[in-house]
Amino acid sequence: MSVSFLQTWRWYGPSDVVSLDDILQAGAKGVVTALHHIPVGDVWTIEEIKKRKKLIEWDETRGKSRNLKWSVVESVNIHESIKQGMPERDIFIDRYIQTLENLADCGIKTICYNFMPILDWTRTDLAYELEDGSKALRFDVIDLVVFDLFILKREGVEKEYSSEVIEKATERFASLNVDEKELLQNNILAGVPGTGEVIKLEDFRKQLAKYKHIDAQVLKENLKYFLGRVIPEAEKRGAKMCCHPDDPPYSIFGLPRIISNEADLDYLTSCVDSPSNGITFCTGSLGPIASNDLPAMIKRLGHNIHFVHLRNVQRQKDGSFYEDEHLGGSIDMYAVMLALIKEVKMRKQKEVDFVLPMRPDHGHQMLDDLNKQLPFAGYSAIGRLKGLAELRGLEMGITNSLE
Repeated sequence: MSVSFLQTWRWYGPSDVVSLDDILQAGAKGVVTALHHIPVGDVWTIEEIKKRKKLIEWDETRGKSRNLKWSVVESVNIHESIKQGMPERDIFIDRYIQTLENLADCGIKTICYNFMPILDWTRTDLAYELEDGSKALRFDVIDLVVFDLFILKREGVEKEYSSEVIEKATERFASLNVDEKELLQNNILAGVPGTGEVIKLEDFRKQLAKYKHIDAQVLKENLKYFLGRVIPEAEKRGAKMCCHPDDPPYSIFGLPRIISNEADLDYLTSCVDSPSNGITFCTGSLGPIASNDLPAMIKRLGHNIHFVHLRNVQRQKDGSFYEDEHLGGSIDMYAVMLALIKEVKMRKQKEVDFVLPMRPDHGHQMLDDLNKQLPFAGYSAIGRLKGLAELRGLEMGITNSLE
């Protein structure tokens, strides 16, 4: 039994192939979900929130409590006009605040979000085959450049890459057939959170054009403006906002990245000094940068962490990576878990009932799940079950050794 974390599981709602009963059998107690059917920028009404909350927490068929709780919202996504600092941003911020108020009134007070322009995350391969036959998510730098140079054809892109990288990308592009080029495009443009949708290439070009004059400094100022308005309202309601790091944690397609390392997280938390202004600590998003010392970051910023995503990545020399087993890869998960457990122990001295929600982030597609068509890449049941079991055992071992 977990003593440091509330073990949670991401669920994409009624359309998810992983059922609520599956989540219970995995041993999770908290559900992480969102109202993905509501367009970004619209208010989540109390009626819609209560409807989803009841679905999670009450088993209508058996007529009894399901012993699950809607613990975290991931995510209340931020409208692009807010990120871009457009004149109409205050309208969408007002709606965002209303959604936070409605969630808090329904008892849901941990809200994950991100400030990544356009795409929520980016991978070049959604079914990278590992040696054991299981499949993982992969980010390949050369494949990204292939898309940028020869499919997207972004203006001036040649100046952003070295001649060596361009040469490799040219060779890679020449080796791809029509179907492989289309698959690469669809993989990269599939980062629309919770929808399974792929952005059309021309729509992506139009959205990129809106960021032509928005650099990292401007995006940071727009984040600060958003937080300045939202965090005080969240604090009034006891809600905790937690920003998810950029994924991958470096610039792609000329888009700025501003939540990628410790300095960025320092900036985020200093924008508004409030217990409601915090971090979603995602090891898989921060992990691709070798200089990100994750245990040290937890030690210094732990009091700002409101939610934890645990997954591992195997780094490669050119910045490419793939998602490894939860206890494998380049990240020292033992050291990360130890630092988190120590942080929770310190927090519990001040907050007796404190509990930190944690979920196994992503998982390999394996065993029987290899025969299933998954609507949401990375979110198979068995791979996450394996990850949660491993993390649960690691937590128990460390906790017992500290007593």
